[in-house]
Amino acid sequence: MTTAVTTTDLEVRYGDVVALSGLTMSLPAGASLAVVGSNGSGKSTLLGALAGTIKPSAGTIEVVGKAPSLVLQATEVDETLPITVRDTVKLARYPSVGLLRRFSDADNDAVNHALKRMDAADLAESRLHELSGGQRQRVLMAQGLAQDSQVLLLDEPMTGLDVASRGLVLDVIGAETADGRTVVMTTHSLSDAEACDLVLLLRTTPIAFGTPSTTLVESNLRTAFGHHVIRVGEETIVDDHHVH
Repeated sequence: MTTAVTTTDLEVRYGDVVALSGLTMSLPAGASLAVVGSNGSGKSTLLGALAGTIKPSAGTIEVVGKAPSLVLQATEVDETLPITVRDTVKLARYPSVGLLRRFSDADNDAVNHALKRMDAADLAESRLHELSGGQRQRVLMAQGLAQDSQVLLLDEPMTGLDVASRGLVLDVIGAETADGRTVVMTTHSLSDAEACDLVLLLRTTPIAFGTPSTTLVESNLRTAFGHHVIRVGEETIVDDHHVH
């Protein structure tokens, strides 16, 4: 089985503050990984390190193919920024096309296909700032797909989405892995994590890494979330406003 992402003794520091340490893992091509932990546990730091936007303080990272595609959470957009949804998604193609070269038919096809997959084709000519937060999240997801990288990194992709859009994102993740791509997503949702092939439970250092059934067990969750973990009958629940 081909390995898509490998980290060895990965550590990231911000000054004297350790944001992530001691992470050694290998992700096979075509797998989905949910990175779970409370706020400040190192989830977003890990995505930034894998994307190359954050420099490791120690350890190594190896990623196959071209640079991973990183999809951040949707944020507010300046109303004076005259960018359309289509232009936003087209930005994903510039690393391979270049700023001065014209888009080929393949580039335009990639943009159109990504918009269609995220059910955003009808929004293509809308201004980005006119969209709701959930719509912007789907557009940013389309931008990530249009980059056509072998590794897709998603930072809390379900934030602000309705039930239908959440299902759409999960379907797209399934389609990406079925095509042999690797998807890494951070999430506060244990149910979303259970839908992935692998789970990494973080609290700055890795607590557990493996299948959902072996990782999302009560002892590991208590280590990760402390007193926020409670028992309701036979079910373990994380009683935290960020975790479902």
